Amino acid sequence: MKKLFSPGPWWQEAGFFLIRIITGFFITFHGWEVFDEAKMKDYISWDTFQASSFMPYMGKAAELTGGILLLLGFLTRIGCLIIIGTFAYITFLVGHGKFWMDDQHPFLFVLLALVFFFAGGGRYSLDQVIFSTLKK
Repeated sequence: MKKLFSPGPWWQEAGFFLIRIITGFFITFHGWEVFDEAKMKDYISWDTFQASSFMPYMGKAAELTGGILLLLGFLTRIGCLIIIGTFAYITFLVGHGKFWMDDQHPFLFVLLALVFFFAGGGRYSLDQVIFSTLKK
């Protein structure tokens, strides 16, 4: 009980790892739709994308790329910038900025990406393996 009510971190590295993996998987799953022709045709038919039909493809490719980078913990902050930009666009331009109501799902990805942008990939990431080796 003492640990439960303590103000200090509790399994912080393992917790960040688990949340990073799950979030990266979800975002990668969203991006994987770029390979689903029927789903992409549906997105292109939206009024928002009538002027440029390549935007849904760019968005899904960005989701796929950012999700894989986050999942692996490789270039985590770059992946987070991709995710933040993509899902902020979805929240505020495609969804008209109703993040308190209709667009909570994409906005939560923005917030999670901000957490990992500031925290980094953590101990259990490829960033840790690669960049700690380069420091030596």
